[in-house]
Parts: sequence; structure tokens; C-alpha cells
Amino acid sequence: MKTVNVYKQYFRGECKYNGRDRHGVQVLFIAESDSGMITYSISVSFFPHDDEEDYAVSYDAEKSVNVYQGKGRRSKKREQELMKELHETADSLAKELGGKIYWDEPLIEAQMA
Repeated sequence: MKTVNVYKQYFRGECKYNGRDRHGVQVLFIAESDSGMITYSISVSFFPHDDEEDYAVSYDAEKSVNVYQGKGRRSKKREQELMKELHETADSLAKELGGKIYWDEPLIEAQMA
């Protein structure tokens, strides 16, 4: 199985989970390929981010959803189409965790594969 982070970025976020305030959120768009099948998922993970240096993602305040699964391999065209759903899907996942993503306050530049 091959896993690729097609998109990865950290943003300021708000979430209280397991009694701990979270001030950052990692947003991922992931491609997994195996045996002629491709699966794309979107994931959010809130983390403490108590100071400018704190990027330790705890993975307990995490939600993900598969947005596509089918035969084939990575497709730039498909990825561009699925990326259009990123904000809406990630916001929905964040809401399920009781959190909020501040899209206009990135903590790092986007990393694309």
C-alpha cells in the first residue's frame, strides 16, 4: 500500500477535546493506492499548539472520511475536483469534534505532493 499526503496544512483552530484546549488543526487530503484501487480521504486533527513551536499532533481529536474509492491510480484531474470539497468536508469533520478551523489563519504554508 502506498500512502501520499496530496495536501497538508496547519491552521489556527479551536476545539476542546478530552478536557484539553486545542489551538491548532492539521488538515490532510490523503491518497492511498493498493492492488489497483485508489482511495482519497480528508482528515482533520486538532492539537494543543500552546506556543509557536508546538506542532505535536496528538491524534486523539481526529476525524476522517473517504471522499472517493475506486479502481485506478492517482489522477491530478480527480484530485483537483476533490480538493474543491476540502473546506466544506473539513469544516463538517471539525464540527463533529466540536471544533472550528480558521482557514484565513494558516500556521504553515500548504504542502502539496
